[in-house]
Amino acid sequence: MRDFHLPGRSATYAQNGICATSHPLGAQVAIEVLKSGGNAADAAIAGALVLGIAEPQMTGIGGDCFVLVKPAGSEDILALNGSGRAPKGLDAQALRARGLTEIPIQGIDAVTLPGAIDAFCRLNADHGRLPLADIVAPAIHYADEGVPVAPRVAFDWVDDMPALKGAARDFYTFNGKAPKPGQIFRAPGQAEVLRRIAREGRAGFYDGEVADDMITSLNALGGTHTRDDLNATACDWTAPVSGPYHGIDLVEHPPNGQGATAILMLNILSHFDLKSMDPFGTQRAHIEAEAAKLAYDARNRFIADPTTRLDHMLAPATAAKLAALIDPKRAMATAKPLTQAIHKDTIYITVVDRDRMAVSLIYSVFWGFGSGLASSKFGINFQNRGAGFTLEEGHPNEAAGGKRPMHTIIPGMLKRDGRVMMPFGVMGGGYQPCGHTRLVTNLVDYGMDLQPAIDAPRSFSSPEGMEVERGYTDQTRAELAAMGHKVVIPHIPLGGAQAIILDGDVLIGGSDPRKDGCALGY
Repeated sequence: MRDFHLPGRSATYAQNGICATSHPLGAQVAIEVLKSGGNAADAAIAGALVLGIAEPQMTGIGGDCFVLVKPAGSEDILALNGSGRAPKGLDAQALRARGLTEIPIQGIDAVTLPGAIDAFCRLNADHGRLPLADIVAPAIHYADEGVPVAPRVAFDWVDDMPALKGAARDFYTFNGKAPKPGQIFRAPGQAEVLRRIAREGRAGFYDGEVADDMITSLNALGGTHTRDDLNATACDWTAPVSGPYHGIDLVEHPPNGQGATAILMLNILSHFDLKSMDPFGTQRAHIEAEAAKLAYDARNRFIADPTTRLDHMLAPATAAKLAALIDPKRAMATAKPLTQAIHKDTIYITVVDRDRMAVSLIYSVFWGFGSGLASSKFGINFQNRGAGFTLEEGHPNEAAGGKRPMHTIIPGMLKRDGRVMMPFGVMGGGYQPCGHTRLVTNLVDYGMDLQPAIDAPRSFSSPEGMEVERGYTDQTRAELAAMGHKVVIPHIPLGGAQAIILDGDVLIGGSDPRKDGCALGY
């Protein structure tokens, strides 16, 4: 139990349903959908669409999503891959001939086709209870009427403003400036797109005037994207991957997502006695950082669409060999990523309903405002997921037309004794596997309650150095530096976690104070 003398928040306890997400309006809409007869799938879609208006720098209808679903009455977990593909005209050799060694972070070369709307429509059709029009209605309302810009959203908007170009500056700035907290952001163009989706389903987005607006705008910006590319966009139901750790199983999406990286990290950490280490001390942070470097190096080598050598990456023998490379007293060099897929921007939402359907959904345009480009008529912000490709010739993740890039966004679930015990996610781009690992070890090795496990300080060895949040002591930072880590205090806090524990008849929801959101239940 937390010390009520100190700042903090309690977890949310409820019986009938809970939503945990990064903005209060998203959580509120999800609960309203549950109360109106919808299930967890309906509520998660409705909340996610609202988050595209409430947190437009993080996500939107021009982006991708991944979903894990536990149907009511079952302990099986289904994985829905809603990531789009590169246009058929994308050619790595042509990019190299232009002198490029990596795909530019923002700009037309990084724009892949938007997969989220196709996935939302499929999720509703296969597992939803309410008509799609009812689910889309709250987002239409907020796009028309507007949403007051929340403090964390305003903070991010300032950093992400320089990415915006052309039409995107018209739709996503306030007379060329970033908004202050409380200013009202409206998206009437997106409201019209959502009305068409409500009436026509998937065709309202991937056909007709909306499709014309996207493809015409992309072509005008120099893209090779075609209507055929857009029409071919289709999500896939796949089988999750999982791995054990001290009595629980971590369940993740298979590649092209990076979820296997988190499983490998836990496999490596299982060779160390984390319980004996101070949870916020130097030794744990160091061992975790070294495990991350090794796991991320494996990610850079193996994760692609289609994947290669996944069995090798997840084999216990691989983790044992990697764990043996860790020096408990000295830092190794950080693995250099082959792609630029390391940024922070996304939203995550999880919902559990009365019948114990559980949904873990993550939805993103990748970097802040994605590519920085938008369609000219409706203001659809295009993602820059193509920056997740590499231009290294012959690499499994080499850019190619019709291919999905390596993705950073990963929804998770935990199982114990064959039963789903917690849907969860940790936003934060490349940090996410490390974030999944830290949340799991906080809960399993240190026995933390859910909200303190989310609140706890974080560290991450990124290419910029070992980012150590201010929640750590100066002494710990000095000791990590003495071990050879290049220690920095990050400008932006590391990630943002949301989770729901299924505890018998009670649901327990936690939400990260690093974001504006909350967990709400009824």
